[in-house]
Amino acid sequence: MTTPRFYHPGALIPGNETALAGNAASHASKALRMQVGDHAILFNGDGHNYLSRLTSIRKQEVIAEVLEAQPCPTESPLKITLAQAISSGDRMDFTIQKAVEMGVSSIQPIFSQRSIVKLTGERAEKRREHWQNVAISACEQSGRAYIPPVAPAINLSEWLAQKPGADAYITLAPGAPLTLPQLTSPTRHICLLIGPEGGLADHEIALAAQHGFTLVRMGPRILRTETAAIAAIASMQTLWGDFIN
Repeated sequence: MTTPRFYHPGALIPGNETALAGNAASHASKALRMQVGDHAILFNGDGHNYLSRLTSIRKQEVIAEVLEAQPCPTESPLKITLAQAISSGDRMDFTIQKAVEMGVSSIQPIFSQRSIVKLTGERAEKRREHWQNVAISACEQSGRAYIPPVAPAINLSEWLAQKPGADAYITLAPGAPLTLPQLTSPTRHICLLIGPEGGLADHEIALAAQHGFTLVRMGPRILRTETAAIAAIASMQTLWGDFIN
């Protein structure tokens, strides 16, 4: 049986006891019906798993003793920054969830011309926090001990002007002359820009190209925004990341 795994937002120190966070405590005691003495894996985003043993289970509180820190070799050798134009409904949640499962290192939500969702102020921060929690849940499920940060949403032109350093900058465009296997193999870091429903506008694609982005196509078919991101990340991991070593 797989040892249950829970996110814990605080410090985890072997030899110390800690109270599981609310959702984790409820899941352990009510959904999984764990008992005193059962083992669990805790992680807090520092890159380690922490083997722990439950020492007390009460109605509203679950206490675990941290036994030892363990390495967690689940990170890809390829760093991928996903700049994802904000999509509507559950599509953005789905994209973030699957991108984290596929091993992206960070996520940058982008406002583009065709983005349907408009966010400002407190509403924008609440949505960012929600997306960060989606990423945490995906790490919990997929076995990752490093949590990709979800940055505050930003306009495409602003992000392009301050984009992070990378070995390769890639965006998808139907009919582009190149495919991923035709590109020079990046050594460490890729920035991947994905458009919203309807794709990036022509002038946005041109602007991205001016900022060093290579246009590639993902086969002969037009993909939904959430499909495009996952297909591209999976292809990159196959070509240059998870399956190389």
